[in-house]
Amino acid sequence: MCQHQPPCPPADASDREAAHVMASHPEQGWSLLCNGVVVFEDTGALLPDGRSIAPHQLAHLTVITRLPRLRRLPRPVAACAAAAVS
Repeated sequence: MCQHQPPCPPADASDREAAHVMASHPEQGWSLLCNGVVVFEDTGALLPDGRSIAPHQLAHLTVITRLPRLRRLPRPVAACAAAAVS
């Protein structure tokens, strides 16, 4: 199937995802490689013989950090007086 030189890895090789992209559909989350493998954005794959490969890495890594607590600045005197009147 692959006409590239050097040829792309076959669909049953461990480095199958290194093959050239023949058709890309990022809006649908998949791409077709020249070795017949369909790769999905979640890193799963569908092989030409119908076997599926489960996602093998985190596609979306969420990092949660604690932001430093900000000190409240004192309110201007004019704003304090206006708040007391209303």
